[in-house]
Amino acid sequence: MTDTTFTRRTVLKGTTALAATTVFASPIRAQAPAPSAITPALIEAAKKEGKIAFYTAMDLDFANRLGKAFEAKYGIPVRVERSGAERVFTRIGQEYTANIRAVDVANTADAAHCIVWTRNGWLEPYLPEEVAQHYDKAYFDPNGMHITTRILVSPIAYNTNLVKKEDAPKSFKDLLDPKWLGKMVKGHPAYSGTIMNATFQIARDLGWGYFEQLAKQKIMQVQSATDTPKKIQLGERAVMVDGAGYLVIRYKEEGAPLEVVYPEEGTPLAAGPSVLFKGSPNPNAGKLFQNWMHTREAQQFLVDWARQYSAHGQTVEKPSVRPLKDIKLMKEDPAGVEKAADDVKKRYAAIFKV
Repeated sequence: MTDTTFTRRTVLKGTTALAATTVFASPIRAQAPAPSAITPALIEAAKKEGKIAFYTAMDLDFANRLGKAFEAKYGIPVRVERSGAERVFTRIGQEYTANIRAVDVANTADAAHCIVWTRNGWLEPYLPEEVAQHYDKAYFDPNGMHITTRILVSPIAYNTNLVKKEDAPKSFKDLLDPKWLGKMVKGHPAYSGTIMNATFQIARDLGWGYFEQLAKQKIMQVQSATDTPKKIQLGERAVMVDGAGYLVIRYKEEGAPLEVVYPEEGTPLAAGPSVLFKGSPNPNAGKLFQNWMHTREAQQFLVDWARQYSAHGQTVEKPSVRPLKDIKLMKEDPAGVEKAADDVKKRYAAIFKV
């Protein structure tokens, strides 16, 4: 989907128009669901449906591996529809406004999306047993509307073949030094949920004047948070302003000349929640996938292979990765992002001329 004019306000306006014809436009008044285990009955019902549609902002390689791991365990194929979180949000909004029910489970990198989906009454409450047992309450909705599948950070990073350690930036303000002119790459908040949250948090903490100065540095502009690590890995740019920190770690472990910098001002943070949709084509398969995706088995796979942080209390991080508790983080604010997202996109486009 490329319709960037389909804003969050458009989603809300469109669902209001549908209120007379569909139950999904009515706000949900949910009671907390009882925790659900993966039972033989659920597995059997899911197998009868025989497939799952998974819309996700995960990097495509990991999303496909996750889907294949689920298929190998349960024999149910997962159709992965991958795009940036903001595009996933737009697509689902367009489908639901057109009364199309195509998605079973969605994962976003922008928790603000869950505020809109919940308000519109589109989500199916569901609380997996392991989430209730092993997740801190900060990482799941008490009414079962959404669960944090992955915790994302957006650090600075650089190519060690192009930048000496002693010369590397230590803060966002360091990126304003003229020596970085034409040497940096940045993601776009109109495409990526991670970058939306990072842009919102940096603008809130450092002011929009910071981005006005940064724009003078001749930044290479790309879409996805997954694109920026690739550009510095290939040596097309020396420094990554923002992006998927987990990919920098993964590429570094594979031998790429990369290093992460957790900026002095704080590192932007973005929760990556997953949701089930009401009226989905494969409701039981969706529940099984949502449940399994938040088990220790699947979450340890996310930690070990994807190199992302998990909210599951029983996962074990590799010693080579800095624990989340040891990183100075900027404060995530989904409600603030939900209110400001359209303005963030507009101001960003005006400043960077993209």
